[in-house]
Amino acid sequence: MKILLVYPENPVTYWGFQHALKFISKKASFPPLGLLTIAAMLPANYEKKLIDMNVDKLSNSDILWADYVFISAMVIQKDSVRNVIDLCKKLKVKTVAGGPLFTAEYEQFDDIDHLVLNEGEITLPQFINDLKTGNEKHIYTSDEWANLRTTPVPLWNLINIKKYATMNIQYSRGCPFNCDFCDITTLFGNTPRTKEPAQLLKELDALYENDWKGTVFFVDDNFIGNKRKLKDEILPAVIDWMNAHNHPFRFLTEASINIADDEKLMAMMVEAGFNDVFIGIETTDENSLSECNKVQNKNRDLIACIKKIQKFGLEVQAGFIVGFDNDNPSIFNKLVSFIQESGIVTAMVGLLNAPKGTKLYNRLSKEGRLTDNFSGDNTNFTMNFIPKMDITQLVDGYKSIVDTIYSPKYYYARVLNFLKEFNFENTVKSPINATNILAFLRSVINLGIFGSERRYYWKLLLWSLFKNPKSFPTAVRFSIYGYHFRKLYTNS
Repeated sequence: MKILLVYPENPVTYWGFQHALKFISKKASFPPLGLLTIAAMLPANYEKKLIDMNVDKLSNSDILWADYVFISAMVIQKDSVRNVIDLCKKLKVKTVAGGPLFTAEYEQFDDIDHLVLNEGEITLPQFINDLKTGNEKHIYTSDEWANLRTTPVPLWNLINIKKYATMNIQYSRGCPFNCDFCDITTLFGNTPRTKEPAQLLKELDALYENDWKGTVFFVDDNFIGNKRKLKDEILPAVIDWMNAHNHPFRFLTEASINIADDEKLMAMMVEAGFNDVFIGIETTDENSLSECNKVQNKNRDLIACIKKIQKFGLEVQAGFIVGFDNDNPSIFNKLVSFIQESGIVTAMVGLLNAPKGTKLYNRLSKEGRLTDNFSGDNTNFTMNFIPKMDITQLVDGYKSIVDTIYSPKYYYARVLNFLKEFNFENTVKSPINATNILAFLRSVINLGIFGSERRYYWKLLLWSLFKNPKSFPTAVRFSIYGYHFRKLYTNS
């Protein structure tokens, strides 16, 4: 059996960092971890090939080689997915699809031969068994949750890791919180399910043995969902592994704001090699937090929490949302002020959307407010429901936020604010290698010589070089990030 695994193309997005990747000569930010894991679940005697369309072109000959084409995707990749399906149909090669897009919107993909939905650890073996006997069904689904102790190590040999900026790894699925706009609990449940320490170390070994040295993203939607297990088992094992291997990785992950309440946890994460954490702040308005059931963020001094996390040596990246029913026109200036004061450099601000299956989606459906333009990208000035605020006022206010916080004046001021307060003492140092040297030289040319922000660029780099040399690599990195964000939002 010959299986072609296809990961469709991503449009240019906030987290795609496509404009920044050019500085380091990489093709994509992250590899398709889901498909690499699915590949490891397939029988060993199957021939497997993987095409990541963000890295390589998908050809007719690739498809014709295969007995089946496996497709996995997120909603934001829908346009590319449709092109892949149509091409497979034209070439008369059967398709198998799974992942978040198909699990949420399987009704829209009746032309897929086999839909293997929900978690692959449960539904894929059912499909493979039926395939052996010639009794394949159209849809495979399950209301059970997978035991992650059965999840295999991804088949990293199917890709060229040198084409990616960051590798990824998954430790847990599920989140103990239940924010109305989030589909994580719909896909993975409220009880975090985790891998075991030995299992996780095997995955670190696999990346190390494939000669990866650099950033590794723990893709867990809430890495600290089970804090006790992290502190008692997982982080001690990772710390020992990192010490034994001379700290080859720099970790980043996602977590909830209550990480600020646990100083031991933050200290252990930093010791293990975590430098960055993404946190869903969403809004500063208490009424909007109540509206979306973001209980973990309520009744907090959010600025103080962020400053505390960054003092421990964890750079805070954050998501913000406008468009809640309780939002009024004052929210736009409030968010700009909050973002600037907090020193959150990587601040993704988006318009509220309602993914299918979420509590928000169900409520808006009952209220008759849903529309059909859900793109999966909340930074592209579209919404899939009718907001309470006038839509023109809301979109204009949203544009004013991103135009302001990513203008050179505000952006570089925020970077400087961060660099002055961040604790660089225990962070994993950026290596001096050809890639980083090339990125710096390209930043000098594109930003320092020809860029409209060159005055701010040189002021930041000179401050960093002479006032806080440990921050210099971060200053260069943020300068390149800023270029991507301005191109994304303003094309300037």
